[in-house]
Amino acid sequence: MSVLADPRAFRRTVAGLSLVVAPLLYVVAVVADPALRQGGDTVGVYGRYPEQVSVSASLLHWSWVLLLPGIVGMVHLIRGRGVVFGHIAGGLAFFGVVNFSGLMLGDFFYSYLERALPAAQGAALADQAITDPGARYAFQIPGFVGLVGLLLLGLALAYARRGPWWAPFAMLAGILTGPIFPFGTIAGGALYIAGAGVIGLRMLRMSDEEWSGEAVQPTPTGSPSGNLANTR
Repeated sequence: MSVLADPRAFRRTVAGLSLVVAPLLYVVAVVADPALRQGGDTVGVYGRYPEQVSVSASLLHWSWVLLLPGIVGMVHLIRGRGVVFGHIAGGLAFFGVVNFSGLMLGDFFYSYLERALPAAQGAALADQAITDPGARYAFQIPGFVGLVGLLLLGLALAYARRGPWWAPFAMLAGILTGPIFPFGTIAGGALYIAGAGVIGLRMLRMSDEEWSGEAVQPTPTGSPSGNLANTR
C-alpha cells in the first residue's frame, strides 16, 4: 500500500515533515527579508527591493501554514497523560499561529505603498493599516497567544513522554530571536530547527502502530505464574 493510501503512514509523514520543513522555510524567509538584513531605519527598504519582499513574505506565510499539520500531529500523540491540557494548548497553538500567516500580506502592502508614494508617506500609511484595532486584536495578539500555546503543547507532549522537554523552549526562543539579524537568526534558527526537528523526526521514525496508539505490548516469556517454565 502506498503512503498516500495508508491513513496512518500518510498523516504521520505529513505531520513529521511539516515540523522539519517549517523552521527551514522560516530561517530562509528571515534571511531573504531586506529590512531585517539592513536593520536601523528601514523606511523605503521594502519599496526598493520588492522581489526580495515577495520571496520573504511568501516563505514566511508557508512556514506558518506548514507548522499547522505538525501541531495537529503533536496533539495526536498526547495520550494517557495530560490529554485535556494538550487539547487546550493545541487549540491555542493552531488557531493562534494561523493568524501570523495572514499578517504576511502586510509586507506586500508596505512594498507597494513605498513605491507608489514617497517612501516615508507610504510606510506611514502602511503603519496605520497594520496598527488598526482589527488587525491588532484579530491577528497580532492571537498570533502571540498561539506561540504561548505552542510552548504549552510542547510541554504537554513532553509530559506524555512523546518529546524532549527542551524542544518547546527551543522552538519559541528560535521563532522570537530569528528576526534579530544576523546573530539571532543564526542562533534562533538553529534552536527552532532543532526543537521542531527532533519532534518531527521522532514522528517519521515511529511505527504506524505507535503513531496510532496500537503498539503491541511484548508478551512476557515464562509460565502464567510469572516463573520461568522448567525445561529440564
